[in-house]
This record gives sequence, structure tokens and C-alpha cells, in this order.
Amino acid sequence: MKLTPSVRHNIIANFTGNVWRGIFNLAFIPVYIKLMGVEVYGLLGVFMSLSALFVLLDMGLSTTLSRELSRLSVIENSVQESRNLVRTFEVVYWLIGIVIGAAVIILAPLIAEYWINSANISTEIIEQTLLIMGMLLAFQWPRAIYIGGLEGLQRQVLYNVIKTLSMLARHIGAVLVLIFISPSILYFFYWQAFVALITTIVLAVYLWKSLPESNSRSKFDKNLFVKNWKFVSGVMGISLGTVLLTQMDKIILSKMLTLEVFSCYMLATTVATLTMGLVSPIHTALFPRLSQLVVKKDEAGISDLYHRGCQLASIIILPISITMIFFSKEILSTWIGDPTVVNNTHMLLSLLIVGTTIKAYMTLPYTLQLAHGWTKLAFYKNVVAVIIIVPSMLWAVQMYQGIGAAWVLIFLYLGLLIVEIIIMHKRILKGNIRKRYDYDVLMPLLIVSIIGLAAHEIHDIFPIDVSAVITALVVVCTLLFSFMASAWSTGNLNGKVMSLLKIKERKKIV
Repeated sequence: MKLTPSVRHNIIANFTGNVWRGIFNLAFIPVYIKLMGVEVYGLLGVFMSLSALFVLLDMGLSTTLSRELSRLSVIENSVQESRNLVRTFEVVYWLIGIVIGAAVIILAPLIAEYWINSANISTEIIEQTLLIMGMLLAFQWPRAIYIGGLEGLQRQVLYNVIKTLSMLARHIGAVLVLIFISPSILYFFYWQAFVALITTIVLAVYLWKSLPESNSRSKFDKNLFVKNWKFVSGVMGISLGTVLLTQMDKIILSKMLTLEVFSCYMLATTVATLTMGLVSPIHTALFPRLSQLVVKKDEAGISDLYHRGCQLASIIILPISITMIFFSKEILSTWIGDPTVVNNTHMLLSLLIVGTTIKAYMTLPYTLQLAHGWTKLAFYKNVVAVIIIVPSMLWAVQMYQGIGAAWVLIFLYLGLLIVEIIIMHKRILKGNIRKRYDYDVLMPLLIVSIIGLAAHEIHDIFPIDVSAVITALVVVCTLLFSFMASAWSTGNLNGKVMSLLKIKERKKIV
């Protein structure tokens, strides 16, 4: 079974959107640092951590809506249920957004006074910034439910266009505000809040336009919420564990380190998180289709789609991750330019990319579990992980600061991935799965790592003050050869080559 056109289009749209958004996000970071200072960038890190922490209040609603709309799309006479489901979750989500905004505003004085350590930014400015952050969070929070709905309806090209345009407005508008009005973090967040409100409204309008028409009015139906509560509660538990797992390092470091040092860690984290952005388009595109195949009980289709998803993940993730791991210092030097920031960040970046790459490979097994409505495994996995990570992170950060935190994440994610795959395949896609993972993951990982190591050793042969052109050439060649090697090792490239050779052989025989 090949990928259907809709799945292929969605993967391409999601990947293209994520790549362009990632490029623009990275491109504007040096501009923000230049206009506002590296310490101010730490406040952006605080905002990202707050946003991630409040994900637990999502309660699994956006994922549930995506799954249910995709399931209802292949069930007859479900139009009104789909519309009522969106209205119900929409009301709950807006109430959650208001609660989040109010909570941040109320806690702003305490966070500014007792949590954030800044040598150059006054407590008053930090508090005012946190107040605006609360407003921003309230405005942008409901957009997740609309994105989840568009994902479930497989309107992923549409929402990628909206997200990309929104991102451009956020960055370009922010730079104009900082240059022509004031290089102040306050004005930066005012603009972010305005764009967030407009984006949420646009997403809401397009989701409702994408739903099938009905003669009856859409209404809030608490029975639909109760009906989906088992799945919602499972995803909510997973979200809670995931948030604590992924944000514990930031929470601890933001308290134990100065804002300037914390900024370097957040800078490395921002770049490393791009790895997750590479795999999320695959998850987003495959999840609705897998949910439909589960409804149809098409085991062969599920197995083939999951297998192709794992292959695609290796082809996309490994070349970029390995190249960035071996050339983190060179990439940061070209991108940021500040020697102090580069020296304090490049090792962190390499280690964090290793961790996020392992974490990225946990996405597709999780996608497969959600499509089957199975949330217990991911929930218990996160519970165990949180129990382990808290004492480990406290000790590692105290002893080795950010480097220690990165090593804790690497070992934890690796252990979780291995255990999760073993347990999952005792229930889903049973049978000999080792061979598939060998060719889908381990073989391309080994080959691409060898290419990255060899390229780094070749680069080190040149003098220390090697020209930027040669460095860029080595990095680009490493990336290209890695893509070719990962495609070949998973069978996607060599399979096509062999097919062409067989065609030529048949022609010669004729």
C-alpha cells in the first residue's frame, strides 16, 4: 500500500511549512539579540516554558478533536455530531485560555521577584513583560483546538499557509516595531499578542467553513465531552507527563542559572527543537489516516503506513541532525557570530540535538498508539520518566549545569524509546519487527553517522582559520551525501535504482 495522495500532500505541506517557519524563526533570533540583547532573549525562553507548561491544560482536547473528526469523516450521518463536537470543545478551550491568562497575570509579581534572576533587567520590567505574556497566552491558546480540527479534516495545506503567514507577521512586524518604535521587550510582546489574536480568529473562521454544512445549529453538548472523556483523560495524563518531562530542565535551569547563561541554553534548545519540527509533519499527516484504518480494521494498511512513516522520518531527520551535531560550532559561528555565545552554546547544541533526535523517534510509536485509542502505555512511561528525571536533573545541573541536563535527557529518552517499542509491539503490529527497525532506523543511523564523522575529520585537516566558503561547502556536502545515504539504506533509493536496472535488462533481452 502506497501513501495516498492526500497523505502525501499533507506531509509535503506540513514539512514545507515547518521548514520555512524554522528557517525564519532561526533567521530572526540574531536580530532580536542585536536589538534587545542576549539577556532579553532569556525572557523569550521563559515565555516558551510557560506556554509548554500550560499545555497540560489542553486536557487532550485538540488531539481528541483531530481523531474524532477523522473518524467521523468515514461514518455516515455524522455531520451534526461533528459540528456539535467542535462547538463543545471550542467553548471549553476558550474558558481554559481565559484561566491561563488570568493565572499568569496574578502570578507575575511573584515570578518576577522570586524566580527570574537578572542582572541588567529591572524587576518592574520583568513583571510588566509577564503581564503581557498572560494576555498573549490567552489569545493564542484557543488556536490549538482549531488546528486540531483542521488536522482531523485533513485540511493541513490550509492551516500551514495560515501558520506561515502568521509567523511572518510576528517576526517582520516585531522587527519593525523594535526599530521604528522602541527596542523594548514590552513592545515586542504587545505585537505578539496582537498577531496571536488575529491568527486565532482566522483559524476559527476557516475551521467552521471546512466543516460539512448542516440545517441544525451547532451547540454545546456535554454528552459528547463525556463520551470522549476516556480518551481525553488518557491524553491529558500523557500531556502532563510530557510537559514535565520536556520542561523540567528549563524550570530548574531558569532558577539555578543567571538569565544570561540560561539564554544560551534556551538558544541551543530552540535550534535543537527543530528536529521535532521535522517529524511532526509526518505525525500530523499519518494520524488521521491511521485512525481511519483502525476503524476499518485494515492491519496490513496500518503496518505498511507505519513502516513508511518510520522510513520517511529517518530520511528527513538523520541527515540534518547528524550534520548539526558534528558542525554545531561552525553553524553557530556563521549564524550568531558572537564568539562568547558560540563557545557557551555549541556543545550544548550538539548534545541537545542528540536528545531531541531520540525523542523524535518516539513520535511515530505514539501516533500509532493514539490511532488505536491506547493511551496507558505513554501515560505510564511518562510517570516513570518524571520520577527519574527530577532528582537526576537536580543533581546534574548542580554539578555540570546545562551540559549535565543535556546528558540526562539523552540517556532518559534512549531508555524510554527502547522500552516503549518492546511493549507496544506485544499488542500492536505483533510479529518480527526487529528487521524493520534495523532497516528503518539503525542502518541509516549508522551510515549517516559515519559520513558525519568523516566529514568533520576532513574539515579539521584544514587550518583553524579556514575560509567560511570551504566550511559551508563541507557542511552542504555532508548534508547532501547524508540524505542520499539515508534514502539508500532504507530501501527508498536502492529500490528505485534496482527497478530501473531491471527495466533496462528486460529491454536488452527483448
